Amino acid sequence: MVGKLQTEGPTPTFAVKFLGAGAAGCIADLVTYPLDTAKVRLQIQGESRSSDAKKGHKYRGVFGTLATMAKTEGPRSMYNGLVAGLQRQMSFASVSIGLYDWMKQFYNGGSDHVTISTRLLAGCTTGALAVAFAQPTDVVKVRFQAQVRGADGSKRYNGTMDAYKTIARDEGVKGLWKGCMPNIARNCIVNCAELVTYDIIKELILKYDIMSDNLPCHFTAGFAAGFCTTVVASPVDVVKTRFMNSANGQYRGTLNCAFIMLKKEGPTAFYKGFVPAFLRLGSWNIVMFVSYEQIKRIVTRTQQSWESPF
Repeated sequence: MVGKLQTEGPTPTFAVKFLGAGAAGCIADLVTYPLDTAKVRLQIQGESRSSDAKKGHKYRGVFGTLATMAKTEGPRSMYNGLVAGLQRQMSFASVSIGLYDWMKQFYNGGSDHVTISTRLLAGCTTGALAVAFAQPTDVVKVRFQAQVRGADGSKRYNGTMDAYKTIARDEGVKGLWKGCMPNIARNCIVNCAELVTYDIIKELILKYDIMSDNLPCHFTAGFAAGFCTTVVASPVDVVKTRFMNSANGQYRGTLNCAFIMLKKEGPTAFYKGFVPAFLRLGSWNIVMFVSYEQIKRIVTRTQQSWESPF
């Protein structure tokens, strides 16, 4: 389990879990960010049907997308918005993952027996709270990942802080919270799928002595969490990305965005970018959970050695 079934080593404190989750999220983003960028480019492809009809799809497949970006925009384009992405992880992962164990105990009254409904409720709560902190960083990250240089070399935004200022100036402060409701829906789903799947699979692995509480166990549970999350969250994720990247007036709301996608592109539009989404979420969950478990153990043992040197 993310926190309860820690059979090896000391129990990490609340602060260790909170800060460790943010740090682990940043490590996972550094490793998997190009895949996330490819996912965004594939998800927004098809917004302008007239353009697509004339030119054909610019991006084809995960690695084809990355190759096209590297060729036409340079390799650094795959890391567009990384600063905002790291800001997002420090604010989002710390809350959504770092508070999960505490929230489980809060809803369960401190009991050691945690039901699935309690896990789901805890995941939804921390996921929604995290969006309240991280939404502006998510909007800026998506805008950077989607931006392509114009024919004259111009860019939509010149830097992370410029993006925050420009969005607030041109769209109002509410522009930084654009797509907040679909993002809450998406992150409640993602958080529940990631944490509850990881929680349950790790618990079963340890309960039946399939593996010990070590890296292979964390790898297996993290991979399963990534796959389950991609399957259930992809439709909401595509709508969120389209709406966040849209210009004022393009969509009247998130439901209108979903309706237009369905009408113009069909049901498969909701699973655009599924392969890079799975590659990204699967690898992100593996790196994040493995890093998170190791950070908790290393920091906790270091703290104990400082407190009890003899």
